[in-house]
Amino acid sequence: MDHLHNPKCGSCMEISRKWRTYISNIPELALTIVPSSIASDKSSIPVLGLGTAAYPFVASEAAKEAILTAIQVGYRHFDTAAVYQTEQLLGEAIAEALSLELVKSRDELFLLPSFGARMHTITLSCLPFIKHSNLYLIHWPVSFEPGSYDMPVKKEDLLPMDFKSVWEAMEECQKLGLTKAIGVSNFSCKKIEILLSTAIIPPAVNQVEMNPLWQQKKLKEFCERKGIIITAYSPLGAKATPWGTNGVMECETLKQIAETKRKTLAQVCLRWAYEQGVSVVVKSFNKERIKENMDIFEWELQPEEVDKINQIPQKRACQASDFVSDNGPFKSLEEFWDGEI
Repeated sequence: MDHLHNPKCGSCMEISRKWRTYISNIPELALTIVPSSIASDKSSIPVLGLGTAAYPFVASEAAKEAILTAIQVGYRHFDTAAVYQTEQLLGEAIAEALSLELVKSRDELFLLPSFGARMHTITLSCLPFIKHSNLYLIHWPVSFEPGSYDMPVKKEDLLPMDFKSVWEAMEECQKLGLTKAIGVSNFSCKKIEILLSTAIIPPAVNQVEMNPLWQQKKLKEFCERKGIIITAYSPLGAKATPWGTNGVMECETLKQIAETKRKTLAQVCLRWAYEQGVSVVVKSFNKERIKENMDIFEWELQPEEVDKINQIPQKRACQASDFVSDNGPFKSLEEFWDGEI
């Protein structure tokens, strides 16, 4: 995210003209003020963010346009990772947003990158991914052989993560001012307990799969007690991805609630997550859906509707079977998730 916009540069001027035309074609929408969640360390995170993970992972013009649209209509929280190949696109879109005066400064935006299991520990090589972040996450509680990060995962490259040393390096990143806060992703209650046993700075966030079909009640209650914000990914199920499910968008209970409330099924899911007191990142590269997904703050679910959602059968979609191997650090899904499956 080191793109620098030079208003006197011919190519930058052409890019600006292109984006001004693009922005002019976005129907007017009142800017939505997105509330924030507060962690125990007093860091705050906008409760609604835009996810940028589109499978297969590849940089695309559609992703950049989606980010710019999101900034235009009020999103201020953006989730990325090196593996998604959207970090550079996010930087370019932010540069354009500043040039177009959609935001006054970078400080208005909350950027959330995460480092992948390819790093056995954190080194200065991670610096490009950290230095623009508000929050920096450990993506998975597992490591790979140094230098390897093939997709799909090579089972022989799997290594146990040294939580103590990795978290000490994460803490150092925060102490040096490279990131404002640090956190984890896909950590079970047990793994967070292990991390907390030696941590000086507790994780501000645990980003996990969460939606009406996988409500994470035990983990949510645990994190609340520890002052850790839950950020929900795949709030709509992430259909058409290897880690997702069609079940959320095809759920009859959610369809009935959406029809009764004259809302989209996606809005019902996002409102449900908001009422759970978590932050949420939702991926869409469609202009209208990006705007629709913002309309979750001025209405609420009725108690009987919440009761119906609570009765939906539960099933984790993101199994993380790639990280399970007879010769690896986790021999079964039960062991990887510590029974939270």
